[in-house]
Amino acid sequence: MVKIAIDAMGGDFGPEPIVKGCVQALKKKLFIPILVGKKDEILPLLPKRYRAKISIVEADDVISMSDAATDAVKRKESTIYKAIELVRNGEADGIVSAGHSGATMTLATLRLGRLKGVSRPALATLMPTKTGRRSILLDAGANVDSKAQHIAEFAVMGGCYAEDLLKIENPSIGILANGEESSKGNEVTKEAFKILEGYKGFKGNVEGSDIFNGSCDVITCDGFVGNLVLKASEGVASTISQLIKDYIRKSPVAITGALLMRKVFKLLKKQIDYAEIGGAPLIGIKGCAIVSHGKSNSKAIENAIYQAINYVDTGVNEHIVSRLEELKNKEV
Repeated sequence: MVKIAIDAMGGDFGPEPIVKGCVQALKKKLFIPILVGKKDEILPLLPKRYRAKISIVEADDVISMSDAATDAVKRKESTIYKAIELVRNGEADGIVSAGHSGATMTLATLRLGRLKGVSRPALATLMPTKTGRRSILLDAGANVDSKAQHIAEFAVMGGCYAEDLLKIENPSIGILANGEESSKGNEVTKEAFKILEGYKGFKGNVEGSDIFNGSCDVITCDGFVGNLVLKASEGVASTISQLIKDYIRKSPVAITGALLMRKVFKLLKKQIDYAEIGGAPLIGIKGCAIVSHGKSNSKAIENAIYQAINYVDTGVNEHIVSRLEELKNKEV
């Protein structure tokens, strides 16, 4: 069975939603969870019938959000360090953490290492589209100053993820730019375009609207740009949701209409709620690391664990290595 190491202390709300999410996942999936954190805080949260199914690795040090990501490399007794070491030593297949994302990505890259052919790992996030099928945006924040070669590699890795985990046959791949024409973009994206030209599934440049209209399955960009897109999207979704609630409260007719549309609103919430996804995989490392939102509830942790299990089961890493070799040969 797949073994998943879980940073039990990293989230904004302490171990409670993390432990609860782990138990919820155990009710539906066969896997071996390893909770890393303060045993005296974790045990009281575990139902007795699940204590025999969950291992606990003691770790008292917790990397806080205010700490520098590089501090994690020195703090070998921290929860995130110990969780990643479990993967490095073969005692776990993947890790889930809602803690300091920078620390998780730094340690995963340095301690687990990169896959053959990967210059830089990328954070991939799933975005809602009007078709109901999610698109993949990467890099969403692991790198803030990417080169053309990195963006091309992100495209290949995203394509493999789309095929193996989202089960999309022949996913379309695009470079995020300020226009669809090949002449658009900056020097980095133009060079990435040349590297990817002729690669299977590559459709060229795409615009921001293509992330959400379902016309492209994989959108690749620099991590600085990707993170801005992600945060702006979260802000827009939150604002629109709040505006709808405010307008409904002001009108009795709207309240009646909202009651009749409860099912629609429920489906909409499911599309835009980060908890339904669980987290973002750091693609390109040896192993599996799922980076969850600091404010993750138990549902988000549960889904992040499912993501980790599926990532390990599909063998996507081997797929990435072979596809990057194809890209390299194409360039030659």
